[in-house]
Amino acid sequence: MRHIILGAGPAGVIAAETIRKHAPQDDVFLVGDEPEAPYSRMAIPYLLIGQVGEAGTHLRHGPNHYERLGIQLKRNRAVKLDAAAKTVTMDDGSVHAFDRLLIATGSSPATPPIPGIAGAGVHPCWTLADARAIMALAKPGAKVVQMGAGFIGCIIMEALATRGVRLSVVEMGDRMVPRMMGPTAGGMIKAWCEAKGVDVHTGARVEAIDRSGPQMVVKLSNGAALEADLVISATGVKPNIGFLADSAVRCLVGVLTDEHLQTTVPGIYAAGDCAEAFDKVSGKTIVSAIQPNAAEQARVAALNMVGQVTALRGVTQINVLDTLGLISASFGLWDGVPGGQHVELTDKASGKHLSLQFAEDRLVGCNAIGWTEHVGVMRGLVEGQVRLGAWKDKLLADPTKLMEAYLATAQAQDVFTDVRRR
Repeated sequence: MRHIILGAGPAGVIAAETIRKHAPQDDVFLVGDEPEAPYSRMAIPYLLIGQVGEAGTHLRHGPNHYERLGIQLKRNRAVKLDAAAKTVTMDDGSVHAFDRLLIATGSSPATPPIPGIAGAGVHPCWTLADARAIMALAKPGAKVVQMGAGFIGCIIMEALATRGVRLSVVEMGDRMVPRMMGPTAGGMIKAWCEAKGVDVHTGARVEAIDRSGPQMVVKLSNGAALEADLVISATGVKPNIGFLADSAVRCLVGVLTDEHLQTTVPGIYAAGDCAEAFDKVSGKTIVSAIQPNAAEQARVAALNMVGQVTALRGVTQINVLDTLGLISASFGLWDGVPGGQHVELTDKASGKHLSLQFAEDRLVGCNAIGWTEHVGVMRGLVEGQVRLGAWKDKLLADPTKLMEAYLATAQAQDVFTDVRRR
């Protein structure tokens, strides 16, 4: 059996290792389009602040790891898939046949069409090459403007602030992390960042980057003009699925998959940031681009690729964020459902906020700031779709009783897990 895995990020590496473990005689090809050894993009902020070197971003550290496992690591980028012929065409013109294919091509930064954005001094923060360019410019005291204050943007922002730059952040939404946090929580994160010395512009967009003078000037829709030595573009990502155009593999936002991570073409699977899988909490297929999802999807896809029928239990909608020391979390349908009930508890003086969203007697989503002791419980209740019964009304009256509710209901429904390990 010949397996080709497109994408050498966490999903691709885990899939390759899983196939090798369960099918030791099969051919496994892991295809990446960057010159470095397979690495984790989530480690790049730690590289920016000097906690790790470039080798510390690598997913595997043993000498000749892939060679020892018999995984053939290739440098190429897929440009065309012929699903009927079971072949992939690469950017160098080569054509490769497969018996099983995994699409784990991840995502790429979405660059907004802003005048002046193309040119020196403007970078995404996505690859090791980007990180090198940013470190060369983000010296102490440098003026840095970051476009985007979503989940990824806030992680990058923390790394930049640690480097001692003079940082301004521009977010089109009316609050920080608008796709993860409600108005109260997003506003609290903004206030926290401003108190830490970050200049935050919400409800504003970058209209142009003026390069006519000795220094870049970033012009905002609110009338502000920000001088910049470096501009970071963190305005979102899009799945790398362009090469699937005109193929039989169906794509919506990402590559549509079933519970086995198989696409609409038998023998072709998808996993990670490019895959669209079923979310049992929302009842819809979604792309949830976080590394725990990539890892589990890769494992399930790989097992099915070697004939071990395995179903994905569902994607995880979970984000836990450390923003300059402020811990926040978002789970499931944090903005609620039509006809659902919700409760909020906010103590801005102590930096705490808790918002719970219910559908019937199930907790379907939540936001939290400062409630770190409840992170595992919130995840367990949301992902387990636990029936709370009378405990729903108790939580509406006092949302801090999450642990008691979890112990009383999840254990009784045989979905109890050790929340201390979450």
